[in-house]
Amino acid sequence: MKKIMIIPAKNSLESEGKLNVAAYCRVSTERESQQGSIDLQIRQYTKLIQNNPEWDFAGVFYDYESGLRKDERNGLDAMLKKAYKGEIDYIITKSISRLSRNVLDILTIIRGLKARGINIYFEKEDLNSLEEEKEIDIAFNGALAQEESRNLSENIRWGYQRKFERGDNFAGKSPMGYRCKNDKLIIVPEESDIIRKIYQLYLEGSTLQQIKEYLEQKQIKTATGKEIWATAVIQKILKNEKYKGDTMFQKTYTEDFMTGRKSKNDGQKNRYYVTDSHPAIISDEVYDRVQEEMNRRARLVYKEDGTVESSIRKYNGKYLLGNLLICGYCGASYRRRTERDKVVWRCATRIEKGKERCADSPTLNEEWVKEILGDTVCGNGSYDEEIVRNRG
Repeated sequence: MKKIMIIPAKNSLESEGKLNVAAYCRVSTERESQQGSIDLQIRQYTKLIQNNPEWDFAGVFYDYESGLRKDERNGLDAMLKKAYKGEIDYIITKSISRLSRNVLDILTIIRGLKARGINIYFEKEDLNSLEEEKEIDIAFNGALAQEESRNLSENIRWGYQRKFERGDNFAGKSPMGYRCKNDKLIIVPEESDIIRKIYQLYLEGSTLQQIKEYLEQKQIKTATGKEIWATAVIQKILKNEKYKGDTMFQKTYTEDFMTGRKSKNDGQKNRYYVTDSHPAIISDEVYDRVQEEMNRRARLVYKEDGTVESSIRKYNGKYLLGNLLICGYCGASYRRRTERDKVVWRCATRIEKGKERCADSPTLNEEWVKEILGDTVCGNGSYDEEIVRNRG
């Protein structure tokens, strides 16, 4: 069957010049086999364009990304920007699905280029975007590519679901402290020591910020090699059940295969909890103690109707008394202050919002509080912070 490529008309002011021709390639991943496919396409298109005496080589642009989302493809974006600047007159690509698997994106791209007199030639379908009557053919083939992606996404999801139900391990991103080998998590000794230290520091009373400062002072790097730690990363480590040898599957789910947007699974989909799925770094006891401590610091209040809510109190990692002294009138925590060379504790609501918001809360002398705790908690009349911490 004959193939016809439409060559756009030249601008009258540039009638003697050559056409600036580019090509676009895409594969969905960087797996070795597809790497070879991209390399082959780049060589073929480079040779094709450079061997044509009427063409000037404007580049071969490529991406290793899904064809569903245009905004994640730097190669495509660079090519379109160059075309919109008038630096590309003609584009060749292998097929419509290589340009995009999203019908809306396909039409947006070809119409934007058509308005500038730029043609895209799709080799597999033998279609030219400048032909008015061919737009419906391009849209139809784009719809087929989109539906193919939908079916593939559903098949992959079904496969994962079966693996979850069987409790199978499978390769994925390994958390700090582990490496994945032959679909199994194995412990990395030097990283596992860091994980244990984080758990230890937290149980000793350190806040997430204090743990962050400790790790940075010791020049301990993150799993990605960064020197700066984020408290959110430390919190995830403390909450990750993988460190006690268990795995929760399907913590997130994809809302829409077109956008690829993931959401936290709070019960919208089935979840699968597998115990003893791999070697543990942290014991069950230590892990459970950390979860209890996190709940305590969050000041979760368990109400009579079975619901749980956070109170307005905050965990104080610097002063133990800040976690023990609670205002009996408004429920806020007490804060340490120095007034007239004396250390006192006062209601946080009264400090922040004024006396009228909590008029009856008393100011407590720190020495008096310690004497009371020495008698009632320590039992020997002498305040011992370690005893109070363990019995608090």
